[in-house]
Amino acid sequence: MNIKQADQQHIIGTYNRQDVIIASGQSATCYDETGKGYIDFGSGIGVNALGYCDEEWSKAVCVQATKLQHTSNLYYTQPCVELAEMLTAKSGYQKVLFCNSGAEANECAIKIARKYSFDQYKTADRHKILTLTNSFHGRTITTLSATGQDAFHHYFFPFTDGFDYADANDFAMVKMMLSSGGYCGVMFEFVQGEGGVIPLEHGFIDQLVTLCEELDILTIADEVQTGIGRTGTFLAREQYHVLPNITTVAKGLGGGLPIGGCLTDEKTCNVLSFSDHGTTYGGNPIACAGAIVVLNRISDTEFLQEVTRKSAFIRSELSSCPEVLSVDGLGMMLGIALKSKKASDVLATCLEQGLLVLTAKDKIRLLPPLTITQKELVTGLSILKSALQ
Repeated sequence: MNIKQADQQHIIGTYNRQDVIIASGQSATCYDETGKGYIDFGSGIGVNALGYCDEEWSKAVCVQATKLQHTSNLYYTQPCVELAEMLTAKSGYQKVLFCNSGAEANECAIKIARKYSFDQYKTADRHKILTLTNSFHGRTITTLSATGQDAFHHYFFPFTDGFDYADANDFAMVKMMLSSGGYCGVMFEFVQGEGGVIPLEHGFIDQLVTLCEELDILTIADEVQTGIGRTGTFLAREQYHVLPNITTVAKGLGGGLPIGGCLTDEKTCNVLSFSDHGTTYGGNPIACAGAIVVLNRISDTEFLQEVTRKSAFIRSELSSCPEVLSVDGLGMMLGIALKSKKASDVLATCLEQGLLVLTAKDKIRLLPPLTITQKELVTGLSILKSALQ
């Protein structure tokens, strides 16, 4: 069987795949069908938080698969409740709704914001969500509408109404728009990942949260990529010293299996009630079993300190590269701005030499597994620096 030809013949071509067939993996290294190894600095776009086939994670998933692979949300299950208890305790939120992806979690957050506003003010006119330019919130019709990039607003008309965009870090613009009325929520990423790995300014977040509290407008933090230890704290919000009304998580939470969560505070935790929302697979026992292992590992203070140390090591190693203009981001979510080379060309060179990296606009994007070993990190950085020269 020719996998590449079969892929092109039978799978809708929405992905520009790299010319490699990944067959297996361990730690931060994966292998193609010929046995060639690749150090993975992308971790499945930030999903494989514990790397490939972590022993403890794999065992938990396999054990759960022999007990109960699925029922439905019409019944209680132990893994779902255990994960919810852990996640709320660790995040500082009251309740969580589980789903299957970051886009679904963001859809849930949008629904909560709109229903909260309607319940409080009894009008459908107060329904708009403000997001930021250069943001990315998903690929459903509604989350595409929430995404503040014109490049995503094509073909699929009509897009969901009720979204406006303000320039990131421009508080004067945000204040002017919110003060005009009609808004129920503001959605933002602490670090704009797909937009180029650009952190928001702390002062901007402080002012935004304060204004929203004054106007009773809900704050929604999209931590799909920044959450679950990726930035060196459990949630990036800890580094900004705020607690948004709603936070969405996904990607690294499942350690490789699809799961998302919409976390709610005291103001928002009871907005949705029976039949207001639902999902067939949300809280799946196998996905929850894997996520419990992820949370147990990431809850360790030394684990997160290691993420911060590895981040500093990456920055230090790249700072000596003449081709590197700057390194942006937080923790192990980094974007490398280049002086003259194209990010796509560097990616191709790295692939040839056995390193998987990502791009974000014109930057090289790094999202290594949080458990990457020092040896893998050193080897991968050596390949990257070679590709940059």
